[in-house]
Amino acid sequence: MIKACDLKSGDLVAIQGAPHIVEDLKVSTPSARGAATIYRFRFRNLVTKAKTDTSCKGDVPFAEISVERRPTQFLYAQDDLLTFMDLEDFSQFTLLRADIAEQAGFLSENMEGITALTVDGKVLTIELPASVELKVAACDPVLRGASATARTKPATLESGLVVQVPEYLTPGETIRVDTRTRKFLQRA
Repeated sequence: MIKACDLKSGDLVAIQGAPHIVEDLKVSTPSARGAATIYRFRFRNLVTKAKTDTSCKGDVPFAEISVERRPTQFLYAQDDLLTFMDLEDFSQFTLLRADIAEQAGFLSENMEGITALTVDGKVLTIELPASVELKVAACDPVLRGASATARTKPATLESGLVVQVPEYLTPGETIRVDTRTRKFLQRA
């Protein structure tokens, strides 16, 4: 059993027997003396993909789940199927784009650094690295007199993901994007 105060984003727990991943965590510390710290979690069921919001005190126990993490490479997308390869035994597996919709926008062909989460030999989901490098496919042209200020414009990346980028970037440039916040980090 793991206590709520020890959980962090990305941890896996069993809720009513089903595997859940911690997607978001907020801690509220009341200002009144003697009041308990409240932990607010957003869990995602890895089987049904349903989200669950839960609030509890820090000493509430959650059942741990044994998950195997395997290094994986994304190979290619074909319609709604995404094909991956396990880098340890070189076996291939496919996931539906709808099942990993939030991560699919960060995938590019032959991308490595991905981790597959498996339970009882079945791949439930994937974990992405903290940041990925993607090429800018389309964006508005550079404005004359554009500077490196905080002004941004939307850019469509090679994977179809749209992020806000500084206005001085042009199509064809490679940028680094944070996979947790979906924000531009820097030029690659």
